[in-house]
Amino acid sequence: MTEHEAGMERNWHASEHQDVAQMLDSPVGGLSGEEAARREREYGPNRLAPPKRRGPLRRLLAQFHNILLYVMLGAALVTALLGHWVDTAVLLAAVVLNAIIGFIQEGKAESALDAIRAMLSPRATVLRGGTRMEIDAAGLVPGDRVLLASGDRVPADLRLVAVKELRVEEAALTGESVPVEKAAARVAVDAPLGDRLCMAYSGTLVVYGQAEGVVVATGAATELGRINHMLDSIGLSSTPLLRQIDRFGRALAVVILGAAAATFAFGTLLREHSAGEMFLMAVALTASAIPEGLPAIMTVTLALGVQRMARKQAIIRRLPAVETLGSVTVICSDKTGTLTRNEMTVQRMVCAGHVFDVGGVGYAPVGDFSVDGRIVEPVHYPALELALRIGVLCNDARMRQDEGAWWVEGDPTEGALLVAGDKGGFSVHAAEVAWPRLDSVPFESEHRFMATWHRDADGESWIFVKGAPERVFEMCDAQLDGHGERPLDIDYWRRMATDTAAQGLRLLALAAKRAAPRGEGLGFADCEEGFVLVALVGIIDPPREEAIRAVAECHRAGIRVKMITGDHAETARAIGAQLAIGVGRPAITGAEVAVMDDAELRRVVMDVDVFARASPEHKLRLVQALQDSGQVVAMTGDGVNDAPALKRADVGIAMGRKGAEAAKESADMVLADDNFATIAAAVREGRAVYDNLKKFVLFMLPTNGGQTLVVIAAILFELTLPLTPAQVLWVNMVTSTCLGLALAFEPAEGNIMRRHPRPPGEALLSGFFVWRVALVSVLMMTGALGLFLWELSLGTSVETARTMAVNAIVVSEMFYLINSRHVFSPALSREGLFGNRYVLVAIAACLPLQLAYTHAPALQAVFHSASLTPLEWSKVLGAGLLVFVGAELEKWVIRRRGAFGSRALPHG
Repeated sequence: MTEHEAGMERNWHASEHQDVAQMLDSPVGGLSGEEAARREREYGPNRLAPPKRRGPLRRLLAQFHNILLYVMLGAALVTALLGHWVDTAVLLAAVVLNAIIGFIQEGKAESALDAIRAMLSPRATVLRGGTRMEIDAAGLVPGDRVLLASGDRVPADLRLVAVKELRVEEAALTGESVPVEKAAARVAVDAPLGDRLCMAYSGTLVVYGQAEGVVVATGAATELGRINHMLDSIGLSSTPLLRQIDRFGRALAVVILGAAAATFAFGTLLREHSAGEMFLMAVALTASAIPEGLPAIMTVTLALGVQRMARKQAIIRRLPAVETLGSVTVICSDKTGTLTRNEMTVQRMVCAGHVFDVGGVGYAPVGDFSVDGRIVEPVHYPALELALRIGVLCNDARMRQDEGAWWVEGDPTEGALLVAGDKGGFSVHAAEVAWPRLDSVPFESEHRFMATWHRDADGESWIFVKGAPERVFEMCDAQLDGHGERPLDIDYWRRMATDTAAQGLRLLALAAKRAAPRGEGLGFADCEEGFVLVALVGIIDPPREEAIRAVAECHRAGIRVKMITGDHAETARAIGAQLAIGVGRPAITGAEVAVMDDAELRRVVMDVDVFARASPEHKLRLVQALQDSGQVVAMTGDGVNDAPALKRADVGIAMGRKGAEAAKESADMVLADDNFATIAAAVREGRAVYDNLKKFVLFMLPTNGGQTLVVIAAILFELTLPLTPAQVLWVNMVTSTCLGLALAFEPAEGNIMRRHPRPPGEALLSGFFVWRVALVSVLMMTGALGLFLWELSLGTSVETARTMAVNAIVVSEMFYLINSRHVFSPALSREGLFGNRYVLVAIAACLPLQLAYTHAPALQAVFHSASLTPLEWSKVLGAGLLVFVGAELEKWVIRRRGAFGSRALPHG
């Protein structure tokens, strides 16, 4: 750790700014040019160093380290040994294509780090040698004096020494939903990042006011640099499906190689066949067992899921994330802009004697005022009417409508007051014309209020005030109710303030004085006393209505939803209650998370659903703790502070409209509409994708199993081989893949969002699936081998008998494809037979291929097939019906006995 990085460990926010300046040897007039150059040589430039990256060749080669590609390479090796170079070329092309796609996706992922570096300010205004100058922000050093103004991006981490009405937008770094009012006074040593009011952090945006600060950290030592380092240190993790496929592929490889070795040894040692003949037999066995079509079908199924999700506003950036969504057990969501609208809204106005609820959400000026559920008109309540007027006039924000959407320019809290006034009939323009502003006292942190001077239509002067309740209370000696002015009942107002704050609402007090300033303009002396308290205003960033429904749907689907936010605990609890998140459970803060060790955090994380004041490190630790507890975690967010957790989660989900580029680049999925409800739709699609992949596996394995049993039976009983290796590859690569592709288009089952998520460690094949595969494999083997031996006993040529065996397997696949659409439901229904038109299209496409295999002279020369008579075709059809009837009988028995249902896919 460098001296500068060690300095970051100092609690600059807890030190007086004079002490900070002394520790960093920062004179009032700024560093000299020579000293700044010396420190730049010592500390390095104020920029985030690019991470160490693998070269293009290493990245490309790493893409081949994948069990799916190993399977395809194994299939390519088999076809090459058999001399089928066209098949080999196709397989190798698929391998290379998969590797290129992965290479491109990994390159995109690295741009997340570039997006964070792009947040650094390119220029900075500093004092150097007593002179104000603008320099390249990369030249800033610890001890520099930086001047901030509205619109500036903070160029480094600063300890503020002088502040004038400074408000900084820190949402990207802390998750705080409104700009933070800054001050120069030190804060407690244990204050979380969002409460360090005397600090301005690199990458945040000044939205109002001016300030001077001393640079305490640059480059990698800033808070932004720490996030960049966390992001760089997080590797891309595998997905549940890829882990399942990896385990499945390894087990299958062991079984195949073991069976091939045993077959070779059996034939050469016990049956005394030649080694060359048994090697070809072992190759045929290997070819029949390898699921060559699995990688291709998996890619197609995931790609189709990507297209369907895109139509629902969910943009998938990494292909395996499609299926991972379907296995999610916990969704960790940011609050601001994700579960909430990121539009501050007045929800409550407390006057003397009445509490008014304000309807509507967001910046659209639509909503009613009500008392105890009864809609009222503000004009009938003088205190409410005056409060709305104060909120509109004592205000520097502006509203505008753009393409049907309402926007606020300025402070979001002031924007909420404008919207409330518009709902009550006080438009900004009309109010300003009728009550023009003559002067104002701007908001300053040390005073905690804003005041404006107006003249009404009768020429009488008014002074309006809005600010922190406890400060405004001190300025008031009366209150306004329906009967006029009355002495101030301070206990009532404090009680109502406590009650309103307990609901998670931010509080403002509004007051008025019918008087003119003592001098020519309005000053602080005119605002010290004599005011009439008019109202308390409760403001909150409300939850999205669609998010409330989506959270409920996730709960029904057995998915826990946790809210992890940088906002205050009271606000987080209130929003969580409205969303049905964490109801009846405790909420904990980032400070509490920080003192827990990993073991304790794993114990706590599943019992708590609301985490407040969470820093990037806290969010990352929470995601890791959930994953260590065996959960599959989706993390949503929109800020730079969310980027490390987004990258670490099994599925990172970023907001497309309001999200920072660093968050989008770190995510696996981007919500084009910033709508939490889209996540529920994506989970539904992900579950459907996984169902369809398992249906394909359940369809494919019996095909391979049937062929394998045919070859093994022929070797054990010294029969003529019913299938040649070339014929096995025809069945696997042409017909099985063509037919199985139709299952990628299966619609989602009706009960798909009423199931609980599948266990993260679940095997690809359950005990029931093994049983189904074994049963159908035996049925296929019985039909194909029985037909082959029957024809040989009738004196039919080997070529014709083999052709009938191949066609028996293919026709059995066609019938079994219809069986496979539903794991338990019968196929003999209108929906079962015609519910997926692609199944019928696949069968229709496969029939001419098989007819060409059987009757085309060119294919007869390649595969040694022979033409069949109508009678022989009818026998082939009978073999297929054997599989169809057998599979349907098994389903019927299972439905009657209720067996296996809870351990397999719960399809209807």
